Amino acid sequence: MSSWNTILTEAIALRHQLHRQPELTWNERQTAERIRCALDSLDIPWRACAKYGTVATLAENTSGRHIALRADMDALPITEQTNLEYQSEVDGCMHACGHDGHSAALWAMASWLKLHENTLPGPVSLIFQPAEEGGHGAREMIADGALDGIDCIYGWHNWPAIPLGQAVCPDGTVMCGNGTFKVTVTGKGGHASQPEACRDPVIAAAAITLNLQQIISRRLAPQSAAVVSVSSIVAPSAPTVTPEKALLEGSIRIAHPDLREQINDLIQQICYDTASTYGVQAAVEIIPRYEATINHTEPALAFRQALGQTLGAKWCAQVATPIMASEDFSYYLNAIPGAFALIGIEENGEFCAPCHSPHYRFNDRVLPHVVRALCRLVGAPLP
Repeated sequence: MSSWNTILTEAIALRHQLHRQPELTWNERQTAERIRCALDSLDIPWRACAKYGTVATLAENTSGRHIALRADMDALPITEQTNLEYQSEVDGCMHACGHDGHSAALWAMASWLKLHENTLPGPVSLIFQPAEEGGHGAREMIADGALDGIDCIYGWHNWPAIPLGQAVCPDGTVMCGNGTFKVTVTGKGGHASQPEACRDPVIAAAAITLNLQQIISRRLAPQSAAVVSVSSIVAPSAPTVTPEKALLEGSIRIAHPDLREQINDLIQQICYDTASTYGVQAAVEIIPRYEATINHTEPALAFRQALGQTLGAKWCAQVATPIMASEDFSYYLNAIPGAFALIGIEENGEFCAPCHSPHYRFNDRVLPHVVRALCRLVGAPLP
């Protein structure tokens, strides 16, 4: 038990260190160095993968199923407002999604597994991944061989909307796919006192915004889990000037890959048709990002059993899934069997600020729960 207490203390210290020095997507150089040095201190072999990614493997020569566990490492361009003792020291950059906690949990796992490497029934690979926040880091890790020889992969994400001691890990979709879109509306500018001489892109952009809301409410089946949100309208001008252009930007969320093409087609149709009605032109750009994170049945069952044995009979949170947020863990699950869980961190009204908030805080008390659940998945002794 003293060894585990030491590991947990060191894991929390590592997290706080990572939290002080966050690094953005595809810039995780110091983070990778710290993790690699920590693995070296444990005498665990590793290899660099996709630049700042790291794949470490234990019990490599055993003959059982090869299981991989993944943690992401990147931070977000957010100015932290938590006043923590270990608050970010990097202006405009913050671990506002808990990836520092994910990395610390995986390092704690590495440290514990090293003590019990001879008891493992099969190889275990630990994947420290860069660039989850929109950078397609998982895709690049796979391209660089991170899944070579892996039979099954597991991952998790802390979730402030779920209480500490509870989690969700459904069969099927756990988190949605996503995409973004840009619509440039081009009209004819002029004096605001002469609307008949102009073709106003602002009113057309407003109409497009309203009409896009009909996709979810009127063009998709009510059972379809999807979101189309216009999140920005920009049309710089002056009080007496009708501008030439307006720019709309927004987000798409889909629970099933089959919805992507349908929604994309509807966005384009509505934008073009609405623009024509107002005598302006629309140019639409749709950028696909991540596919839905869809759990495989048997690994999801194994993860649920591990969570239940770790957290107790009331472990399953009453949270509707799929969560409308997205995860590039979907790349792994599209390649091999595996499962992804959302594990709660809210405790007594604390640690409940949502991910991507400047007030977000990770709850270190979730770390032992996560490690024990993952130990069950790989067949290791429990701390």
